Amino acid sequence: MTETPRPRVKYVIGPDGSPLTIADLPPITTRRWVIRRKAEVVAAVRGGLLSLEEACQRYTLTTEEFLSWQYSIDQHGLAGLRTTRIQHYRH
Repeated sequence: MTETPRPRVKYVIGPDGSPLTIADLPPITTRRWVIRRKAEVVAAVRGGLLSLEEACQRYTLTTEEFLSWQYSIDQHGLAGLRTTRIQHYRH
């Protein structure tokens, strides 16, 4: 039995509340991951703009790295994505 692919959404609501499209996502060449960029990629995957596999391939991320961003947002909000405060949030 073949699985029907989910229709791709045209936009999702970004972390700042504005519409986020593929064109609005961080560039593929991104190497400096600030809070906003991480949150945009997480919002895109959660909203169906990108699949987890597409996001990891596009940005050369490991699944674990992406999932850690998602977990940090769930547990601590956007502040959890701050690399300078990461030890504060981890137990």
